Amino acid sequence: MTLAFARMGSTAAAIQPAAAGQSTDETLIERIARGDQLAMLTLFARHRLRVYRFMVRMTRDEPLAEELLSDVFFDVWRQAAQFEGRAAVSTWLLAIARFKALSALRRRTDLELDDEMAAAIVDPADDPEVALQRKDGAETLRQCLIKLSPAHAEIIDLVYYHGKSVKEVAEIVGISDATVKTRMFYARKKLAQLVMRYRPGVRSCTNWSI
Repeated sequence: MTLAFARMGSTAAAIQPAAAGQSTDETLIERIARGDQLAMLTLFARHRLRVYRFMVRMTRDEPLAEELLSDVFFDVWRQAAQFEGRAAVSTWLLAIARFKALSALRRRTDLELDDEMAAAIVDPADDPEVALQRKDGAETLRQCLIKLSPAHAEIIDLVYYHGKSVKEVAEIVGISDATVKTRMFYARKKLAQLVMRYRPGVRSCTNWSI
């Protein structure tokens, strides 16, 4: 494999969106398994930002996340033939990314595993007043999320930021569906308590857009 993963970002950015959207993820994996480098670049262009942001939230270290991103897709290149399609490709990618991030954090004993998560992005279509309100709400939510345990923050991240189902989260984290539901219940309950502490006028955060 001579593909330069360290330079994939700029190469992938040159791929036209229309071309990148012509093949399903599963089709791309099949092509990658046959050694198709263009398919590899297309998959990278399609998923690199979400995988990168997921690892940044886990590690709180952008350079480390950038380094791990190459490792994730190098594993995809090597293991594509082993993909059985029992889960979505995006779920498989996040499972690899999670393993890489946790392994890196364990190696760095001076770095405590943190659960800080990115603030919600302000919609550019909002008027200034609405944008300010959203920004204030996003900051409050961010302050609440960093108070969660890593296990609970991880579930919130996967469900709300990545749109994963209970079953998909269970596959990524390696726990049962019931455990995912339990952690989600307690995470939402804790978030509601924290939001009330930060903003007494807010009764619940369960309807917030995260």
